[in-house]
Amino acid sequence: MKELETKLGYEFKDCSLLKTALVHSSYANENRHLHLECNERLEFLGDSVLGLAVARHLFLSCPGMPEGRMTRLRAELVCEQSLYSVAQKLGLGRFIMLGRGEELTGGRERQSILADCVEAVIAAMYLDGGIEVASGFIGRMILAGFDPGAHAASADHKTELQELVQRRSGQVLAYEMVGESGPDHCKTFTARVLLNGEPIGEGSGRSKKDAEQAAACRALEELKK
Repeated sequence: MKELETKLGYEFKDCSLLKTALVHSSYANENRHLHLECNERLEFLGDSVLGLAVARHLFLSCPGMPEGRMTRLRAELVCEQSLYSVAQKLGLGRFIMLGRGEELTGGRERQSILADCVEAVIAAMYLDGGIEVASGFIGRMILAGFDPGAHAASADHKTELQELVQRRSGQVLAYEMVGESGPDHCKTFTARVLLNGEPIGEGSGRSKKDAEQAAACRALEELKK
């Protein structure tokens, strides 16, 4: 436990919380005589603590960012792959208590098991030290490399445009290809975006998707004037 606490950057007052966070259901089921609680309830709580901490960070660090984009960024930051990366950094697979079946089938490296365990550990830190302790860990392990500027630069203009026009009911967006030029190996496509049948933006790109994004970007510029 001391080695893992060092990796976590936190010393538990109640070590039983951390131990429970490491008990996979397969181990608890195979050792019923030990009357151990598995980490599934902690995982449930940790999911909410993680979501709150990330949402708060996005809200405070990205003023003016639309709700839809914050929702997409939060989903990216709390996804299974993100949590699996945290587990790998911690070497968490070494500490999990697994049943024999899971052990023999590679459970210590299974992405879903490790991601769930990270959520359980977050809940254990929250229960032992409060939201600031859990948020500090999330900040160090998940949010440290987050760059709002980089994400803003790669914004999904089509989605942003859709969110903007949907603020009023009855609005219909549509895209149409209006031209293409160049040889087959290096074509340039031109797209137009229409709002309720009226053109509001036009743009070009090396693919149809890029052209639609450029058209949406142009439409956003016009609508925000």
